[in-house]
Amino acid sequence: PHDAFAARLRLADAAQRTLDVQYYIWRPDTTGKLLFDALRRAADRGVRVRLLLDDYNTVGMDPLLAALNAHDNIEVRLFNPFVVRRPRFWDLLTDLPRVNRRMHNKTFIADNSLLVLGGRNVADEYFGATETLFSDLDVLVMGPVVASVSDAFDRYWRSDSAYPAERILRVDGSGEPPPEAEGDSRADYLEELGDRDPVAALRDRELALCWATTRLVVDDPAKGLGEAEGAELFLAQLNRAVGDPEQRLDIISSYFIPTRDGVEDLTGLADRGVQVRVLTNSMAATDVALVHSGYAKWRRDLLEGGVQLYEMKLGDGPRDAPHLRAGPYGSARSTLHAKAFAVDGEQLVVGSFNADPRSANLNTELGLVIDCPALADKIHGAFPDRVMKHAYRVELDDGGHLYWVGEKEGERIRFDREPDTTPWQRLSLPVFSILPIDGLL
Repeated sequence: PHDAFAARLRLADAAQRTLDVQYYIWRPDTTGKLLFDALRRAADRGVRVRLLLDDYNTVGMDPLLAALNAHDNIEVRLFNPFVVRRPRFWDLLTDLPRVNRRMHNKTFIADNSLLVLGGRNVADEYFGATETLFSDLDVLVMGPVVASVSDAFDRYWRSDSAYPAERILRVDGSGEPPPEAEGDSRADYLEELGDRDPVAALRDRELALCWATTRLVVDDPAKGLGEAEGAELFLAQLNRAVGDPEQRLDIISSYFIPTRDGVEDLTGLADRGVQVRVLTNSMAATDVALVHSGYAKWRRDLLEGGVQLYEMKLGDGPRDAPHLRAGPYGSARSTLHAKAFAVDGEQLVVGSFNADPRSANLNTELGLVIDCPALADKIHGAFPDRVMKHAYRVELDDGGHLYWVGEKEGERIRFDREPDTTPWQRLSLPVFSILPIDGLL
């Protein structure tokens, strides 16, 4: 997580001409304000900064965003904004078909030549600045594909869903700089960050690189208005870019809801001899139990069809600590947030796409297909070693009942019910599972 933050911070500090930044979540916490500060420093030295944020998670940030937007070299746009700023639930009641569609893309582009792209949003939990950690995956990218990502950013920037901040934010854009991160927390985090500098390591040829054909897969921004379909959608493009796996398919997805069609596709691959493995969150580790219910109902069908399932353990630490509460229907010290696919030891797909209906049909998504066997093998090779140290493997006994197998201090352990959960959590799972909401998850 510290390397991931350093990559973004150093890119902002090294930029000479442009910074194009696009995120689903950007919180005004320690790391969020540090990066806001970095954008402002870049703008102060003449860099053109364009910041495109999805509006769903900007509650309470209108004054800060307006102040950024007032800078001569910073322009802020909001994707699919809420017209009624307070209370926002009014738009959810009156305009749900539109505001239910969100921009889930996450990318940080410097000078149209280097970028960071992956699953991370901008918030303390993604960068190791709080005791709750979202385990995630990014790539630092150079080469021709950066121009493709820049072009995609321009399409989103110019889309009908992207509104200039001054048209939306009803606050005094006086030009005052946004507040900096709190001094103590900022200093502490920067001390932890140390001298990490992936950009300098790249410049000095100290960073190991994989030179590989890399293709962008990205939703048409019209999906934000429900006006993209078929070949314009992420999944259709991904299928064209990757094709059908022939030997191995490993899926890492924080939210995994295969639906009936996905179960048929994955078990069909397994039936043809393809090794299919999936890593997602356990019920204890997920931050959204509703999403876990959309996955849990398909576990038995997947296992019977030959798909291997692994579920991220609840991270070490006190489960009842109030500051570790991750949401009203789940709590976690460490939760999986990465989104990646490894195919046949040849290709790695990294981006924002979760294997769920929301990513497929509602949110806009972005990712890279990287033809690099070395990177694909890192994912493939993690399952028998690293994954088993941090996850449970889900199995079926002879009676068709689920059980979970893991390791603790080198010993094999078995659970016959959802590990590390409370009776209330286990009771809520079948209730949530019968709700007809899979298409929204």
